[in-house]
Amino acid sequence: MKKLITLFALLIVVFTTSRSQNVERHAPAGFDSIRIGIAHGKIDSITYLSKTVGSNRKAMIYLPPNYSKKWKYPVLYLLHGIGGDEKEWLKGGQPQIILDNLFAENKIEPFIVVMPNGRALKDDRASGNMMAPDKVEAFATFEKDLLNDLIPYIEKKFPVIKDREHRAIAGLSMGGGQSLNFGLGNLGIFAWIGGFSSAPNTKPPEQLVPDPEKAREMLKLLWISCGDNDGLITFSQRTHNYLNANNIPHIYYIEPGVHDFKVWKNSLYMFSQLIFKPVDVSKFNKYSIAGIPASTNVRGVKYPQILPDGSAVFRVKAPEAQKVQLDLVKKYDMVKNNEGIWEVTTDSLTEGFHYYSILIDGLAVADPASETFYGMGRMASGIEVPFRGDAYYAVRDVPHGEICIKNYYSTVFNGWRRFYIYKPSGYDVNTSEKYPVLYILHGGGEDERGWATQGKTDLILDNLIAANKAKPMLIVMPDGNVNSQGFGENTLRMFERELKLCIIPFVEKNYRADISSGNRALAGLSMGGIQTLYAGINNTGLFSYLGVFSSGWILPLQSDLADKQYDFMKKNLDKINNDLKLLWIGIGGREDIAYNNCQTMISRFNEMNLKYTYNDYPGGHAWPVWRNNLYNFAQLLFK
Repeated sequence: MKKLITLFALLIVVFTTSRSQNVERHAPAGFDSIRIGIAHGKIDSITYLSKTVGSNRKAMIYLPPNYSKKWKYPVLYLLHGIGGDEKEWLKGGQPQIILDNLFAENKIEPFIVVMPNGRALKDDRASGNMMAPDKVEAFATFEKDLLNDLIPYIEKKFPVIKDREHRAIAGLSMGGGQSLNFGLGNLGIFAWIGGFSSAPNTKPPEQLVPDPEKAREMLKLLWISCGDNDGLITFSQRTHNYLNANNIPHIYYIEPGVHDFKVWKNSLYMFSQLIFKPVDVSKFNKYSIAGIPASTNVRGVKYPQILPDGSAVFRVKAPEAQKVQLDLVKKYDMVKNNEGIWEVTTDSLTEGFHYYSILIDGLAVADPASETFYGMGRMASGIEVPFRGDAYYAVRDVPHGEICIKNYYSTVFNGWRRFYIYKPSGYDVNTSEKYPVLYILHGGGEDERGWATQGKTDLILDNLIAANKAKPMLIVMPDGNVNSQGFGENTLRMFERELKLCIIPFVEKNYRADISSGNRALAGLSMGGIQTLYAGINNTGLFSYLGVFSSGWILPLQSDLADKQYDFMKKNLDKINNDLKLLWIGIGGREDIAYNNCQTMISRFNEMNLKYTYNDYPGGHAWPVWRNNLYNFAQLLFK
């Protein structure tokens, strides 16, 4: 019995180990060097009849170490680039050496590799004009040759396992595009697909994966890789973005490099270790060793970079500094290399936009690699972190409105001020149409630029309007800052006067604003949320919709003011409930610094039976939450 128990335990260890997926992020030195004293596979040439082309065609084949016809093997179909042929991988990549070494280290299961000529022409030589229409078309025609001629030949002549779970396809450049096109287009044939530095022949992702649910169900592994300095990386990036948006598991692997075999050999090394065995999808985002430049970077600058797991790599050159930190709410110590460049990789970051600073020997400065944004009471750096649900503020092929800057004279502040205004698509064409208006306010430490830049107001509304989810509207983004001390009732009253006496009259005189009942809305975040509470609740005859984002009376600082407002609301409860078509309150979860104040406020609303709609979107006191607030709030307006 003791021996049986020991054997059972050993089997559990072997079973578990065989299914574990260690994350090796790059090939080690010597991975592509011939080793003495290990078993080696065999390279041979084959000839098969292609009914597709109407001639005999050649391909190269790798048979693994200790190959025997008594065993049956999986097959990897490995494709070349536009200027190559069936021998390109052997000349530039030496896959037989890479795979022999991996097999000797027990990192891969034995499998056969078929290297065909992906140019399906009778004269399939890699000569002449590679971009000639007939040769380009021949790469697409190869799909029929592969499926109808080559695979049947291999499965008749060699001891292979004849099901999709034991077929893989991968390729470099043009062959990478073919692999994605053919593999994703024939999920009943291939379960393992790899595109290395895929070329422009790669189909648009909507055509590659028209049925995301089917892809999620059938794919064992989808690998997409590219060098970070490869001019073709945009084709891999757009595919990754689509896959990510549609929740299709895949490995997006970026490494330092260009469009060459150094990158492709490493991709083969990485890909081959994952095929024909169980994979751990939860580790897919852990592989990439480089990322994509953040969209908020200064043009042409590589860092900060966003990695597939949502972490970010920051670099700054400060050779004389003694200590450098990244301040991204959490402070990260950066490490200096021999060139005086400090670097750090963060934890996985939450979605959307985040302010940050570089602390150089204690001094907070903007990162010269980043665009700057007015926030935190000064110009600061910002980083945009993409996430699966960010399509609602992506630039899409829809009619676009525009944001304009308008100067006006304030009789309240006795000086010139400005606001930003969003005009929906068609505003300057449909000159007889009038539009409802949303006045939206920024938070403390920000100004009128906040909603226009950090908030992506125009893109959110463009996409909503195009989808018929929101009515076309004007959105006015004024400067809510008041040049006085504190944030008490006098300050709030002064901005209320600015809004009523200057901003709204100016907008309604100079723009085609619909001033009929029910066509004005007021909203704001944080400080702007308190301004909305004050000016909006006091003027429900002026505003029919109010939005309060990440806000609530600041306690105990504003306790007296809050009590006065609650008394006003109790006395005017029926009027407020009747006047307001919507009082919408949003908060960024328990991590939002305004959470407790907000909960206190809505408990008082509940006591007096004030009508409101509540939304909790986790993310804290930050722009990702406020973008989502606008997205949801705007859909309810003016209907």
